[in-house]
Amino acid sequence: MARPSVTSPAFLFVMTTGVVNLFGDITYEGGASINGPFMATLGASAAIISVAAGLGEFLGYALRLPAGYAADRTGRYWLITFLGYVINLFAVPAMALAGSWQIAAALVLAERIGRALRKPTVEAMLSYTTGELGKGWVYALNTALDETGATLGPLIIALVLLLKGDFRTGYACLSISAAAALVALVVARVNFPLPSRLEQGRTAPAKDFGRAYWLYMLAGALFAAGLMSFELISYHLSKANIASEQWIPVMLAISTAFGVLANLAFGKAYDRVGLPVVIGAVCVSAAFSPFVFLGGFWLVLFGMLLWGVGYATQDTLLKAIVAELLPEGKRNFAFGLYYAGYGVGWLVGSIVTGLLYENSRAALIAFFDRDPACLGAGIHPGGAARAFKLIAGGCVG
Repeated sequence: MARPSVTSPAFLFVMTTGVVNLFGDITYEGGASINGPFMATLGASAAIISVAAGLGEFLGYALRLPAGYAADRTGRYWLITFLGYVINLFAVPAMALAGSWQIAAALVLAERIGRALRKPTVEAMLSYTTGELGKGWVYALNTALDETGATLGPLIIALVLLLKGDFRTGYACLSISAAAALVALVVARVNFPLPSRLEQGRTAPAKDFGRAYWLYMLAGALFAAGLMSFELISYHLSKANIASEQWIPVMLAISTAFGVLANLAFGKAYDRVGLPVVIGAVCVSAAFSPFVFLGGFWLVLFGMLLWGVGYATQDTLLKAIVAELLPEGKRNFAFGLYYAGYGVGWLVGSIVTGLLYENSRAALIAFFDRDPACLGAGIHPGGAARAFKLIAGGCVG
């Protein structure tokens, strides 16, 4: 594939949406870096924090199904995108006003619901550029900008805390990046009112949802069960006195910065190699839990790098594979349906991990090191059953 010009419309669209996500991630990843400790100060337990985060992720994925369906049926994908971003972004600075853990939990849910509304439409619009730029590279480049914001957000919060500000001050500061994200979104809408015109070739070759799509959706659900929200990790770091309030968001920033590099490397490698990249990334990321929950500061930091690999995998590789299975005319719905299954896996995993954390740390580690993440890589279009057997045998045994 010839290297596309940096002035090509497809490249500019990917970069513009990437800038939107950069400011967006500064906002909600900055907030996520302190949600756990902040809710703890309001009286929430580890189980409450984990379940709230898991329910938020579940809604954030499950509601993508009706959002994607509505976008395909109405064609109002930009309107749905704007609505999602407004809710997604401004629920975060509103945390500064939360007076109880119940209100804080409700805002966590609202932020995820907003993300659910706009996620399928953004992914579907980006899919029109994959014919020119490559599936892995499109989602890697967009996600790299996304993760750059996810790196900067926690660092901004860490700076606020270092300067003797409190959690509420940190949340309030994030209103600036929320406004910047909306400005960038307006620029994208004005310059690219019809992203479908960016398509080169046929980027959604499937006629309908085939067996490979359903197997892959199951794999995504299993993978999601093997991930963990940072809310519970940050709660652990705070309660176990492993890291100070200032260092907790810095750890998240370091992890996501590593994820930026992993995203770009994975995206390029996937376009050249395919499935082996996914399998390797998933099994490497599954090893994060013993370092995070049994180690001291430096081992935890190493474990966070592996955790970052997991998020890089789901942010780049999983979306690239879905893009290969999109049925024409149902792009938004296809992404929404996949994410609904992913959300179910995330909710189950979050409930289990929240309960295990308070009852058995060894069982918690075993849960992450075995089935969910490793098996998630096994079901994949093109040799799904064989890959499932190989990965199950290699990771579970």
